[in-house]
Amino acid sequence: MGSVNNIRVLLVDDDVRVRQTLSGILKPYSNIEVVGEASDGDEAVTSVGDLRPAVVVMDISMKKMDGITAARLIKAKYPNVLVVGCSAHTQEYNIYAMKRVCAFEALLKKEDATKDLYPAIQRVMAEGDRPAIAKDHN
Repeated sequence: MGSVNNIRVLLVDDDVRVRQTLSGILKPYSNIEVVGEASDGDEAVTSVGDLRPAVVVMDISMKKMDGITAARLIKAKYPNVLVVGCSAHTQEYNIYAMKRVCAFEALLKKEDATKDLYPAIQRVMAEGDRPAIAKDHN
C-alpha cells in the first residue's frame, strides 16, 4: 500500500494489454498508486465507489459502456474524482463529449501515453478545480 500522499489512479480500458501498458508507464513514479483496473464503463463506476481513486484514466471507446457515459456517471456520483480521457480516436466529437461530461483532459493518442500520461495526471491534480478542458498533445 502506498503513502498517504500518493495519487490513487484507476485504469479503465477494454483491452487488458493497454491497462497493463498504462500501469507499467506509471509504475516508476513513486507518487502514483494504481489502485485498480476496470474493463468497461460499468465496472469503472463500481470500482470508483469501491476503490476511491483520485484520478480515473478512462478509455473513451469501450464496448459495454463507453468512457463518455461512464465519466458522466462517475462525475455525477463522485464529483471530486478527476477523469482523464484516453483514446486512439481523434475525432472532434470525442473531445467535445468528454468536455461536456466534465472530464478534465483528453489524451487523444494512446501511443503517446508513455510521455503524456504522467504529466496529464500531474496537471489534473494541480488544476482539478478548474473547468473541464481537453488537449491534443501532438
